Amino acid sequence: MRPSLKDLIAKADELAERFEDYEPRDEDLGAPLPPLMTVRLAQFRRTQAEKELAEAIHAARDAKISWRELGEAIGTTGEAVRQRYAS
Repeated sequence: MRPSLKDLIAKADELAERFEDYEPRDEDLGAPLPPLMTVRLAQFRRTQAEKELAEAIHAARDAKISWRELGEAIGTTGEAVRQRYAS
């Protein structure tokens, strides 16, 4: 049986209250992340780094930096960089 709207609101209120009343303990701050959360966090960071790299490469190209120099800067060939990032 699906919960009623009243039950869902009551549960949301309970969770909001727990969140608002939460005070971190010292052991909470250094606790290791669960393995799956670690993977998700690494994926998020990789996605952010890829966006940052793409923006930096486009800015460098606007500044007339060659594909060869960009390839050298990131450890690949200029052609590989051009294929991946050329607009």
